[in-house]
Amino acid sequence: MKRDEDSGGMWCLVMFDLPVKTKRQRHAATVFRNMLLDMGYGMVQYSVYVRYTPTQAGNRATVKMIKDNLPADGLVRILHISDHQWSTAARFSSGKRESREETPDFLTLF
Repeated sequence: MKRDEDSGGMWCLVMFDLPVKTKRQRHAATVFRNMLLDMGYGMVQYSVYVRYTPTQAGNRATVKMIKDNLPADGLVRILHISDHQWSTAARFSSGKRESREETPDFLTLF
């Protein structure tokens, strides 16, 4: 598998704020979250999901699928960052800095 030499891989972040006041809205939000999980995204925070690919081109199909399945209401933002940017982000848990690496293996089987 060919990697983007400049980036060392790409992370695709999907961030969303979906309404959940009605039963229909809650259902649409759940369907959207489950679609992301089925596509191989992992939850970073409740409305932030992320997926690693060794090349930026690997994210194009998933972005198209997300666009094709957007909920009727709410906000969705898709952001691509390099593996280097992701790995150098400051992470805190309970007020303490975390230092764990999060670069996944290339062949993760589901």
